[in-house]
Amino acid sequence: MSKIMQNHTLEQKLDSEVAVLISNTVFYSKGQAKKIRFAELFDNKFLLISLINNGIPYSFFSLIQTYTPLEEKDWTSILDLTSKSLQRYKAGSKQFGPLQSEKIIEMAEVTNIGLEVFRDMEKFSLWLDTPSFALGKMKPKDLLKDSYGKELVLGELVRINYGIFA
Repeated sequence: MSKIMQNHTLEQKLDSEVAVLISNTVFYSKGQAKKIRFAELFDNKFLLISLINNGIPYSFFSLIQTYTPLEEKDWTSILDLTSKSLQRYKAGSKQFGPLQSEKIIEMAEVTNIGLEVFRDMEKFSLWLDTPSFALGKMKPKDLLKDSYGKELVLGELVRINYGIFA
């Protein structure tokens, strides 16, 4: 299967999962939920808060894990969980708590914006792994563990998008 087809299929799966998750909130009926796509999810902060408070199921995390350029070791660091704990979530089809759910959504948001800026996962992944002068000579990926670092990374992505370099 070509890379374009894989990305399209992944986007369809993310859209379907979002529709299921949204239909479980008070904001949307099932008909309305099907109209919201994964990429549009980040535009509605109240909806994101509801999803985070309800907890992200492992099935959605698994799709997001595939969507992002992050490896399992990155996820264990970001979520402050061990690999064994992640395996238990998978085996039990458990839902993540609000703290981990927020981190999962944040990493999906960073990836969404990174793909808008770089238009290519490989270029975005390379940028995440390259020390940046504008980010204190740190790798953007190393800053993603906490919300302040994530905000710095998002800010730098916006500046790159608008052609403002430090």
